Amino acid sequence: MALDDCGRLCKYTLFIFNLIFALVGFVFLGLGLWLRFSESTRAFFQIEEFNSSTFVIAVTVLIITGSVMLIVVVFGVYGACNEKRCALLTFSVLVTILAVAVVVFGVIAYSSKEEIGLRVAEFYSSIYLLYVANSDPVLAVTLTFIQKLLQCCGLTGVTLLNVAKETCPDPDSFWEHIKMDACPGVIVDVFNRNAPVVIGLFVGTGVILLLALICSSILTNKLKTPPTPQYIIQIQPPPSQLECIPTSTSISYSYPEQKPVVLTPLTVANNPVVIT
Repeated sequence: MALDDCGRLCKYTLFIFNLIFALVGFVFLGLGLWLRFSESTRAFFQIEEFNSSTFVIAVTVLIITGSVMLIVVVFGVYGACNEKRCALLTFSVLVTILAVAVVVFGVIAYSSKEEIGLRVAEFYSSIYLLYVANSDPVLAVTLTFIQKLLQCCGLTGVTLLNVAKETCPDPDSFWEHIKMDACPGVIVDVFNRNAPVVIGLFVGTGVILLLALICSSILTNKLKTPPTPQYIIQIQPPPSQLECIPTSTSISYSYPEQKPVVLTPLTVANNPVVIT
Protein backbone atom coordinates (compact mmCIF):
# COMPACT_ATOMS: atom_id res chain seq x y z
CA MET A 1 0.00 0.00 0.00
CA ALA A 2 1.04 3.61 -0.49
CA LEU A 3 2.91 5.16 2.45
CA ASP A 4 2.99 8.80 3.47
CA ASP A 5 6.20 10.76 4.09
CA CYS A 6 6.48 9.54 7.68
CA GLY A 7 6.04 5.93 6.63
CA ARG A 8 8.66 6.19 3.89
CA LEU A 9 11.11 7.85 6.30
CA CYS A 10 10.68 4.99 8.79
CA LYS A 11 11.04 2.43 6.00
CA TYR A 12 14.36 3.85 4.75
CA THR A 13 15.61 4.34 8.32
CA LEU A 14 14.95 0.67 9.07
CA PHE A 15 16.74 -0.34 5.88
CA ILE A 16 19.87 1.65 6.82
CA PHE A 17 19.75 0.33 10.40
CA ASN A 18 19.50 -3.27 9.19
CA LEU A 19 22.35 -2.73 6.73
CA ILE A 20 24.68 -1.58 9.52
CA PHE A 21 23.38 -4.31 11.81
CA ALA A 22 24.09 -6.92 9.12
CA LEU A 23 27.68 -5.74 8.64
CA VAL A 24 28.39 -5.93 12.37
CA GLY A 25 26.66 -9.32 12.59
CA PHE A 26 28.73 -10.73 9.73
CA VAL A 27 31.94 -9.48 11.37
CA PHE A 28 31.04 -11.05 14.73
CA LEU A 29 29.90 -14.33 13.21
CA GLY A 30 32.81 -14.58 10.76
CA LEU A 31 35.41 -13.84 13.42
CA GLY A 32 33.79 -16.26 15.85
CA LEU A 33 33.59 -19.08 13.30
CA TRP A 34 37.18 -18.51 12.21
CA LEU A 35 38.45 -18.61 15.79
CA ARG A 36 36.33 -21.69 16.44
CA PHE A 37 37.31 -23.81 13.43
CA SER A 38 40.73 -22.45 12.47
CA GLU A 39 43.60 -24.91 12.62
CA SER A 40 45.49 -22.64 14.99
CA THR A 41 42.69 -22.26 17.56
CA ARG A 42 40.75 -25.51 17.27
CA ALA A 43 42.83 -27.11 20.01
CA PHE A 44 41.31 -24.80 22.63
CA PHE A 45 37.91 -26.39 22.05
CA GLN A 46 39.19 -29.97 21.92
CA ILE A 47 40.84 -29.86 25.33
CA GLU A 48 38.38 -30.14 28.22
CA GLU A 49 40.51 -28.04 30.55
CA PHE A 50 40.08 -25.03 28.23
CA ASN A 51 36.30 -25.31 27.84
CA SER A 52 35.72 -22.74 30.59
CA SER A 53 38.53 -20.39 29.55
CA THR A 54 37.88 -16.78 28.63
CA PHE A 55 38.91 -17.41 25.03
CA VAL A 56 36.36 -20.18 24.50
CA ILE A 57 33.58 -18.18 26.18
CA ALA A 58 34.39 -15.06 24.12
CA VAL A 59 34.35 -17.02 20.85
CA THR A 60 31.02 -18.61 21.76
CA VAL A 61 29.56 -15.19 22.58
CA LEU A 62 30.76 -13.84 19.22
CA ILE A 63 29.08 -16.67 17.32
CA ILE A 64 25.79 -16.39 19.21
CA THR A 65 25.70 -12.59 18.99
CA GLY A 66 26.43 -12.57 15.26
CA SER A 67 23.78 -15.23 14.58
CA VAL A 68 21.10 -13.38 16.56
CA MET A 69 21.91 -10.10 14.82
CA LEU A 70 21.58 -11.69 11.38
CA ILE A 71 18.25 -13.28 12.32
CA VAL A 72 16.98 -9.86 13.42
CA VAL A 73 18.19 -8.37 10.12
CA VAL A 74 16.30 -10.98 8.08
CA PHE A 75 12.99 -10.06 9.71
CA GLY A 76 13.72 -6.34 9.55
CA VAL A 77 14.70 -6.23 5.88
CA TYR A 78 11.87 -8.52 4.78
CA GLY A 79 9.28 -6.60 6.75
CA ALA A 80 10.46 -3.13 5.67
CA CYS A 81 11.10 -3.87 1.98
CA ASN A 82 7.96 -5.98 1.42
CA GLU A 83 5.80 -4.04 3.92
CA LYS A 84 4.82 -7.15 5.90
CA ARG A 85 3.28 -6.43 9.29
CA CYS A 86 3.94 -9.92 10.69
CA ALA A 87 7.68 -9.70 9.96
CA LEU A 88 7.83 -6.17 11.41
CA LEU A 89 6.09 -7.32 14.60
CA THR A 90 8.61 -10.15 14.98
CA PHE A 91 11.43 -7.69 14.34
CA SER A 92 10.05 -5.36 17.02
CA VAL A 93 9.93 -8.17 19.59
CA LEU A 94 13.51 -9.25 18.85
CA VAL A 95 14.82 -5.67 18.94
CA THR A 96 13.10 -5.10 22.29
CA ILE A 97 14.79 -8.18 23.74
CA LEU A 98 18.17 -7.05 22.38
CA ALA A 99 17.76 -3.52 23.75
CA VAL A 100 16.94 -4.82 27.24
CA ALA A 101 19.83 -7.31 27.10
CA VAL A 102 22.33 -4.62 26.02
CA VAL A 103 21.32 -2.26 28.84
CA VAL A 104 21.39 -5.06 31.43
CA PHE A 105 24.80 -6.25 30.24
CA GLY A 106 26.07 -2.66 30.39
CA VAL A 107 24.97 -2.35 34.01
CA ILE A 108 26.64 -5.68 34.85
CA ALA A 109 29.82 -4.58 33.07
CA TYR A 110 29.87 -1.35 35.08
CA SER A 111 29.32 -3.07 38.40
CA SER A 112 31.98 -5.74 37.65
CA LYS A 113 34.37 -3.59 35.64
CA GLU A 114 37.54 -4.95 37.25
CA GLU A 115 36.64 -8.59 36.65
CA ILE A 116 35.52 -7.95 33.08
CA GLY A 117 38.67 -5.92 32.38
CA LEU A 118 40.81 -8.85 33.51
CA ARG A 119 38.77 -11.26 31.36
CA VAL A 120 39.15 -9.09 28.27
CA ALA A 121 42.89 -8.75 28.92
CA GLU A 122 43.10 -12.54 29.19
CA PHE A 123 41.27 -12.86 25.88
CA TYR A 124 43.77 -10.49 24.25
CA SER A 125 46.71 -12.47 25.67
CA SER A 126 45.28 -15.69 24.23
CA ILE A 127 44.97 -14.15 20.76
CA TYR A 128 48.50 -12.72 20.97
CA LEU A 129 50.08 -16.05 21.95
CA LEU A 130 48.14 -17.87 19.24
CA TYR A 131 49.36 -15.40 16.64
CA VAL A 132 52.97 -15.75 17.80
CA ALA A 133 52.70 -19.55 17.49
CA ASN A 134 50.86 -19.72 14.14
CA SER A 135 51.01 -16.28 12.42
CA ASP A 136 47.34 -16.57 11.50
CA PRO A 137 46.30 -13.62 9.25
CA VAL A 138 42.89 -13.23 10.91
CA LEU A 139 44.53 -13.07 14.33
CA ALA A 140 46.91 -10.48 12.90
CA VAL A 141 43.99 -8.30 11.79
CA THR A 142 42.36 -8.69 15.21
CA LEU A 143 45.54 -7.74 17.05
CA THR A 144 46.18 -4.78 14.77
CA PHE A 145 42.66 -3.45 15.36
CA ILE A 146 42.86 -3.80 19.16
CA GLN A 147 46.36 -2.34 19.46
CA LYS A 148 45.69 0.64 17.20
CA LEU A 149 42.45 1.32 19.02
CA LEU A 150 44.17 1.34 22.43
CA GLN A 151 47.59 2.64 21.24
CA CYS A 152 49.45 -0.25 22.87
CA CYS A 153 51.79 -3.00 21.76
CA GLY A 154 52.12 -6.62 22.87
CA LEU A 155 52.20 -8.17 26.29
CA THR A 156 55.19 -6.22 27.62
CA GLY A 157 55.29 -3.09 25.48
CA VAL A 158 59.04 -3.37 24.96
CA THR A 159 59.72 -3.09 21.25
CA LEU A 160 62.83 -5.26 21.30
CA LEU A 161 60.97 -8.08 23.06
CA ASN A 162 57.87 -7.89 20.90
CA VAL A 163 57.76 -10.65 18.29
CA ALA A 164 54.64 -9.23 16.62
CA LYS A 165 55.90 -5.74 15.78
CA GLU A 166 53.98 -5.67 12.51
CA THR A 167 50.69 -5.56 14.40
CA CYS A 168 51.66 -2.62 16.61
CA PRO A 169 50.65 0.98 15.82
CA ASP A 170 53.16 3.53 14.59
CA PRO A 171 54.98 5.26 17.48
CA ASP A 172 54.13 8.92 18.11
CA SER A 173 57.35 9.85 19.89
CA PHE A 174 60.97 8.77 20.23
CA TRP A 175 60.29 6.99 23.53
CA GLU A 176 57.57 4.86 21.92
CA HIS A 177 60.18 3.46 19.54
CA ILE A 178 61.71 1.84 22.63
CA LYS A 179 58.69 1.08 24.79
CA MET A 180 54.92 1.44 24.44
CA ASP A 181 52.14 0.64 26.87
CA ALA A 182 51.45 -3.06 27.36
CA CYS A 183 48.00 -3.98 26.07
CA PRO A 184 46.78 -6.11 29.04
CA GLY A 185 47.41 -3.23 31.45
CA VAL A 186 45.79 -0.72 29.08
CA ILE A 187 42.69 -2.91 28.73
CA VAL A 188 42.27 -3.22 32.50
CA ASP A 189 42.87 0.50 32.92
CA VAL A 190 40.26 1.32 30.25
CA PHE A 191 37.58 -0.63 32.10
CA ASN A 192 38.54 0.85 35.47
CA ARG A 193 39.16 4.46 34.45
CA ASN A 194 36.64 4.79 31.64
CA ALA A 195 33.82 2.76 33.12
CA PRO A 196 31.23 5.54 32.50
CA VAL A 197 32.29 5.62 28.83
CA VAL A 198 31.91 1.86 28.57
CA ILE A 199 28.41 1.89 30.04
CA GLY A 200 27.64 4.87 27.81
CA LEU A 201 28.46 2.73 24.78
CA PHE A 202 26.02 0.07 25.95
CA VAL A 203 23.31 2.63 26.71
CA GLY A 204 23.91 4.33 23.35
CA THR A 205 23.50 1.00 21.59
CA GLY A 206 20.27 0.47 23.49
CA VAL A 207 19.02 3.91 22.39
CA ILE A 208 19.77 3.08 18.75
CA LEU A 209 17.83 -0.16 19.11
CA LEU A 210 14.99 1.80 20.70
CA LEU A 211 14.88 4.18 17.72
CA ALA A 212 14.70 1.20 15.39
CA LEU A 213 11.85 -0.16 17.50
CA ILE A 214 9.97 3.15 17.24
CA CYS A 215 10.39 3.26 13.46
CA SER A 216 9.23 -0.34 13.20
CA SER A 217 6.14 0.39 15.31
CA ILE A 218 5.24 3.46 13.25
CA LEU A 219 5.64 1.56 9.98
CA THR A 220 3.55 -1.31 11.35
CA ASN A 221 0.72 1.09 12.19
CA LYS A 222 0.97 2.64 8.73
CA LEU A 223 0.52 -0.78 7.16
CA LYS A 224 -2.78 -1.52 8.87
CA THR A 225 -5.57 -2.69 6.57
CA PRO A 226 -7.53 0.36 5.37
CA PRO A 227 -11.21 0.52 6.40
CA THR A 228 -13.86 -0.70 3.96
CA PRO A 229 -15.35 2.28 2.05
CA GLN A 230 -18.92 3.12 2.94
CA TYR A 231 -21.53 3.42 0.21
CA ILE A 232 -24.73 5.52 0.39
CA ILE A 233 -27.73 3.69 -0.98
CA GLN A 234 -30.59 5.89 -2.13
CA ILE A 235 -33.98 4.32 -2.74
CA GLN A 236 -36.47 5.92 -5.13
CA PRO A 237 -39.47 7.23 -3.16
CA PRO A 238 -42.99 6.01 -4.06
CA PRO A 239 -45.12 8.04 -6.50
CA SER A 240 -47.32 9.35 -3.68
CA GLN A 241 -44.31 11.20 -2.24
CA LEU A 242 -43.31 12.53 -5.64
CA GLU A 243 -46.63 14.35 -5.98
CA CYS A 244 -45.91 16.27 -2.80
CA ILE A 245 -42.54 17.60 -4.06
CA PRO A 246 -43.02 21.13 -5.44
CA THR A 247 -41.52 21.84 -8.84
CA SER A 248 -40.16 25.20 -7.93
CA THR A 249 -39.98 27.60 -5.06
CA SER A 250 -39.94 31.35 -5.36
CA ILE A 251 -38.20 33.51 -2.81
CA SER A 252 -39.03 37.19 -2.92
CA TYR A 253 -37.08 40.01 -1.35
CA SER A 254 -38.04 43.45 -0.13
CA TYR A 255 -36.12 45.07 -2.96
CA PRO A 256 -38.55 45.67 -5.85
CA GLU A 257 -35.85 46.35 -8.42
CA GLN A 258 -34.19 42.96 -7.86
CA LYS A 259 -35.56 39.94 -9.68
CA PRO A 260 -36.67 37.01 -7.52
CA VAL A 261 -34.41 33.97 -7.24
CA VAL A 262 -35.99 30.67 -8.15
CA LEU A 263 -34.59 27.57 -6.41
CA THR A 264 -35.39 24.22 -7.92
CA PRO A 265 -35.31 21.40 -5.32
CA LEU A 266 -33.61 18.11 -6.06
CA THR A 267 -35.85 15.37 -7.37
CA VAL A 268 -35.26 11.82 -8.35
CA ALA A 269 -34.82 12.98 -11.95
CA ASN A 270 -31.69 15.05 -11.24
CA ASN A 271 -30.44 13.30 -8.11
CA PRO A 272 -28.04 10.41 -8.94
CA VAL A 273 -28.93 7.07 -7.51
CA VAL A 274 -26.09 4.78 -6.39
CA ILE A 275 -27.03 1.14 -6.16
CA THR A 276 -24.49 -1.46 -4.92
